[in-house]
Amino acid sequence: MGLVGVGLVVVGVAAWVLLPRLITRGQASISAVPALVNYAAPELKLTDLQGNPVSLADYRGMVVLVNNWATWCPPCKEEMPTLQAYYEAHRGQNFTIIAIEAGEPANEVADFVQRYGLTFQIWTDPTLKATVAFRNPGLPSSYVIDTSGKVRLAWAGATSREALDQYVTPLLEK
Repeated sequence: MGLVGVGLVVVGVAAWVLLPRLITRGQASISAVPALVNYAAPELKLTDLQGNPVSLADYRGMVVLVNNWATWCPPCKEEMPTLQAYYEAHRGQNFTIIAIEAGEPANEVADFVQRYGLTFQIWTDPTLKATVAFRNPGLPSSYVIDTSGKVRLAWAGATSREALDQYVTPLLEK
């Protein structure tokens, strides 16, 4: 059986053992792990769903989770209930979420927000300024800005409640 054959058998056995476990865990339990970073939050000015001008600078003094997302993005849709539940649990702790939708018309975004029952800040970004400002074109992507305006956590991909509790909650307790 040669070395290649043995390698294929080992890979096949590993897949046979591990794949059922990964499938039964479900995609919702897969979460991106944030990178620890330290840089100034970008100057970002957009509009909210009502067309009012908004700016990240207006949230200085709060811990802010910025989430870049899109209505058509499956992992974005998957993480929205998690973000909403985390927001509800922590909004009284000088914390907010600003979800910046990448490119869809405001009426489509408003329909999505209503369907998902989202109560945190939703901003529209028709020209994708946020993905450029945060230097991450992938969706979803999230960033946590501390009270002094520094980005402290950054990750690409969907998050989980466990990851939010582990990485974001300690910043709220400072």
